[in-house]
Amino acid sequence: MQKHTIMVCDHIHESGLKMLESQPDINYVNVADLPKDKLLEVIKDADVAITRSSTEVNEAFLEAAKKLKALVRAGVGVDNVDMEGCSKRGIIVMNVPTANTIAAVELTMAHMLACMRAFPYAHNDLKLNRIWKREKWLGYELKDKKLGIIGFGNIGSRVGKRAKAFEMDVVAYDPYINPNKATDLGVEYTDNFDDILSCDIITIHTPKTDETIGMIGKDEITKMKDGVVLINCARGGLYDEAALYEGLKSGKIRFAGIDVFVKEPATDNPLLDLDNITVTPHLGANTHESQYKIATQAAQQALDAARGISYPNALNLPIRENEIPEFVKPYLELTQKIGFLAAQANRGAIRSIRLDAQGEIGDYVDSLATFATVGALKESLGETINYVNADFVAKERGIEIQKSGSPTAGAYKNLIRIRLTTDKEVIEIAGTIFNDDVQRIVEINGFPLDVEPKGKMILFKNTDVPGVIGDVGRILAEHNVNIADFRLGRDKSGLALAVIIVDNDVDKDVLRELDSLEASVYVKYVRL
Repeated sequence: MQKHTIMVCDHIHESGLKMLESQPDINYVNVADLPKDKLLEVIKDADVAITRSSTEVNEAFLEAAKKLKALVRAGVGVDNVDMEGCSKRGIIVMNVPTANTIAAVELTMAHMLACMRAFPYAHNDLKLNRIWKREKWLGYELKDKKLGIIGFGNIGSRVGKRAKAFEMDVVAYDPYINPNKATDLGVEYTDNFDDILSCDIITIHTPKTDETIGMIGKDEITKMKDGVVLINCARGGLYDEAALYEGLKSGKIRFAGIDVFVKEPATDNPLLDLDNITVTPHLGANTHESQYKIATQAAQQALDAARGISYPNALNLPIRENEIPEFVKPYLELTQKIGFLAAQANRGAIRSIRLDAQGEIGDYVDSLATFATVGALKESLGETINYVNADFVAKERGIEIQKSGSPTAGAYKNLIRIRLTTDKEVIEIAGTIFNDDVQRIVEINGFPLDVEPKGKMILFKNTDVPGVIGDVGRILAEHNVNIADFRLGRDKSGLALAVIIVDNDVDKDVLRELDSLEASVYVKYVRL
């Protein structure tokens, strides 16, 4: 009997270990206690590895793991996994996305209550200092307080339900959901972020993406009411830690409950020096129930992957790659990029994604539509969206996927066109491949262009009058933003669309200044 080696690199609940131990066709190896430098010496024998946050799946790990064909991240986040490196080596990455939902929800509520009643400090004063001073610990009630929830997915929505049970007023902000998801629970929905900033308590439950890192910073804290309470049991870095520290120190933020940090272990984090913060060492998934579910689900996924049966929750599984001709593969990548670009340029709750494939590529419209969906949803869901669950997630969110193929493509041999409709607007982007692998966007909302889908881009639509390009260049130069490429499309109605590729990140102040130009119709910033 051929045996497959499954290596457990980090500690998981014994229920998962027993599952692996009991399989006659599995060579189960537990190296969770092995120093990480020694792990690189033994990982070479693994067919499948189970990891958690303690193991960095980086270049050194992947170089050593010569036989590895699948990796199971026993948890939700894959921040410590080199996804691109895994994909290049054909290693399928899976996670366990829902096993710790309730644990994270309840920890959020625990931090909320602890902050409102200063519970840890009152406890320490009595238990450690033996001081009985009731008047020192005058707290606040949750009842009638307004709770702002950023991100209303599996965890955020459940926090909202529990907060309603405490008779709180709850308002949800999530531009990527149907507002009915909130209103059906008796929760107010807003698309104005300032409504969240005016709440008594704010909790965040978003993936860690380019859009969400540091989304609560100095400017946002300044807008908040004095004495606000902030909670983060999601991902480290969603709150700017320096701004959070200053807000807590000044008293602008009365209390904060923090479970996650930018750098972990966070034993030397300056936030620990403050006396108006409750902290826990990343315990979001640390309950017996969730650890049991995480371990058993991870073990079952590892078994299925080792036997080649299935790859549940695969984050990078190609779509029947062995059945797709080589000329199609660049179009798959281009389609995903266009979907991602469209979602950034048209932020909002997606209503429909339409894919039109013209030319010979039209025969592969089903696969292309899946890649378009992954690209469009990646903006809001990060690494949790994948080629396996894309259709299911779209259906769950009420997103209509439309697709069509045509044997003719007009001026191009093959052409991909994506039309993304949100609750705010519609954007349509077309692209093609030149010389087998040269990707190009050739049209945005009817404006003809020739743009490589790569890097940091400003989309600037304006009335087609003299001096605009000079004004744009001047503003970017004043902010030390270097222009790498400038592509312009014009239409017959007196409008123009510029795609400006820049070398530097562009902040909100630059975008506001560009938008203030008299000729401006809109300004958008996207990154590929």
